[in-house]
Amino acid sequence: MFETYETKTKGNGALTSDVKITRSNGSRLEQTNLEDPGFGINFTDHMLSMVYGDGEWKIPEVVPYDTLEVSPAMLTLHYGQAIFEGMKAFRGADGAINIFRPEAHHRRFTQSCRRICIPEIDYSHFLSGITTLIDLDRAWVPDTKGNALYIRPFVFATDNLLSVKVSKTYRFLTITSPVGAYYKEGFNPVSLVTSDEYVRAVRGGVGNIKAPGNYAASLLPAKKAEDQGFTQVLWLDALERKYVEEVGTMNIMFLIDGVLVTPALEGAILPGVTRDSVIRIAKDWGIPVEERRIAIDEVFEASEAGTLEEVFGTGTAAVISPVGSIRHQDRSISINGEGIGPLAKKLFDEITGIQYGEKEDRFGWLHKLS
Repeated sequence: MFETYETKTKGNGALTSDVKITRSNGSRLEQTNLEDPGFGINFTDHMLSMVYGDGEWKIPEVVPYDTLEVSPAMLTLHYGQAIFEGMKAFRGADGAINIFRPEAHHRRFTQSCRRICIPEIDYSHFLSGITTLIDLDRAWVPDTKGNALYIRPFVFATDNLLSVKVSKTYRFLTITSPVGAYYKEGFNPVSLVTSDEYVRAVRGGVGNIKAPGNYAASLLPAKKAEDQGFTQVLWLDALERKYVEEVGTMNIMFLIDGVLVTPALEGAILPGVTRDSVIRIAKDWGIPVEERRIAIDEVFEASEAGTLEEVFGTGTAAVISPVGSIRHQDRSISINGEGIGPLAKKLFDEITGIQYGEKEDRFGWLHKLS
């Protein structure tokens, strides 16, 4: 019932890899509103799959999107040996599909694999498999600017036994989903609150990789923040509870007296691809950038002194998310009149302009599918 064949997909640098394709015999696209798709609700017709066994990754396959059948004893369900990544593809102004910074995402994916003892996947298989998947489901990439195709690669242990050990078998999957704005606020400013009760990560732990447990541990604090009327938690360091680290779903940046300040990557903070993009663009524009520790008290003092010009988050899902207010203990500050700051807007326009092919890709960040 399915059409099956093999293809060779070429990526940047003439990378090639065999990918086996089994086409779905139907599509759910007509039941999906690409103008207003929500976020992570609808999934395309196919997914990428690759299995690991006998010490090697097998040939990647693109197969119809479907449910998985797993053993109740599968290691991942009990001990969490799994990691994931988040990327996006965009419908460019020229009609081409642009995958944004796949090399950077693969680099972070590899770092996550190493930390959780998962066999690495080479860039050729990673890129050619994802490219083949997106090319097959290219009709799912939204035309509307502001929307995109979210790409979720993930890998998990598949040994079936109740024992805390490194698995010998794994499965790598990639699913894709047309998406709109991540936060209900869209590009409007969000509100943040610190937590006295909970911490996110410590240096030496897994806070600097994309492991599912990081996000599971953040659910209760995030719910409490939401119940209080805030959008997300602004995490402080786990040891002294004084230095800003990141927000639950994004990195954080402060424009203080003309200098863009963001917490340094010291082992507990996720090295965001959008964070890196913002830093590179800002430096290219001649804006001073400091990657260093920044205390929450310094943020409030800068606000009182009138030198805190803007605060915004950076991440794949939201790109740039302006912050309108921050609450810490019994103190609250309003940033930029709780409006969208000019630098946040300029950076958002620049990055999305590159992603949609409206601005020059001067950093070589796009992998194009014609």
